[in-house]
Amino acid sequence: MSDRPLYLMTDPACFDVCYQINPWMRPDAWRADPRRALAAAKDASAELRRALQDLGAEVETIGAVQGLPDLVFPANAAIVLDGRALLARFRHPERQGEEAVLREVFTRLKRRGLVHDIVDFPDGVFQEGAGDAIWDADRKLFWAGHGPRSSRAALAVIARAFGQEVVGLELASERYYHLDTCFCPLAGGKLLYYPAAFTPAALATIRLRVPEVQRIEATDEEAQAFCVNAVNQGSRIVMARAPDSLKRKLTARGYTIAEVDLAPFILSGGAAYCMTLRLDRQSHPERAIIAAE
Repeated sequence: MSDRPLYLMTDPACFDVCYQINPWMRPDAWRADPRRALAAAKDASAELRRALQDLGAEVETIGAVQGLPDLVFPANAAIVLDGRALLARFRHPERQGEEAVLREVFTRLKRRGLVHDIVDFPDGVFQEGAGDAIWDADRKLFWAGHGPRSSRAALAVIARAFGQEVVGLELASERYYHLDTCFCPLAGGKLLYYPAAFTPAALATIRLRVPEVQRIEATDEEAQAFCVNAVNQGSRIVMARAPDSLKRKLTARGYTIAEVDLAPFILSGGAAYCMTLRLDRQSHPERAIIAAE
C-alpha cells in the first residue's frame, strides 16, 4: 500500500435527491432542474477530488448505481481502521440497498490488499459507518454518535471489533443526524464542533475530554453551511464554502482552508466528510511505517 493517504469516493453519475430521510433533503429543489443539478454535482465531486489530491491523497472510486443516490456518501459505508472494515447497517430502507453493493466494494478492496478484514454488526444493530464513528488520532479513540441513525448498542461492537476506546455521544436533533455533521477532530488535538447538536450529557463528555483551549465552537450559520463536515489532514482542512467567521477562527489556530462548492450535495444533507472515506487510517502510524519498510 502507498504511504499516501487513500480515500474512497463515489462516481456521482446516479446522484439524485428523490426522497427525504433528513430535514436537509430538498427533492423539490432538485426536481426544479435535475439536469443542471446533476451537472453541478459532477463538477462539485470533481472539485472535491482535486482538493484531496492537492493534499497528496489518492482516491479510489465506487461506481454509480441507479436507484442508490446516497451511495455518493461513502463515509457511511463502513468504519475502517488498521485495515479492518466494519460494514454499516442502515436504518432507513432507502439506504439499505447500499449494503450489498458496499460488501462487494470491500470484497474487491480486500482482494487488492487495501483492507485485510471485513466484519459485520449483529442483526438489529444499526450503525452508519464513519459518519457516526470518527477516529481521533491524537486521543487514540473513536467518538461514536448514536440516536437518530446509529444504535447505542453499536458502541460495544465497535470497541470489540477494533480493540479501541469508544466514547459515545448522543445526538439531540434529526438535523444533525450523523456525528460528522457536527463534530470534527482536527490534527493537533483541536476539535471543531456544534454544541447545539448534542444532548447535555454528550456535551458534558466532550467538555470533560477536550480542554476548553482546544475546542472551536461552530455557530448556527457555520454548522448550517455544512462546514463542520470537513476533511482534515495535518494543518489543512477541506470543507464546503465557509462563512468568514469560521475561516477567521480556523486560520487563527494555524489551519489552512480549501473551500469546495458542495451545494448540490448539501441539498441531500452531506458535504466533504460524508463524500469520502479514508481507507488507510492506522491507530499506530509509526507501526505501519515500520511494517512497510
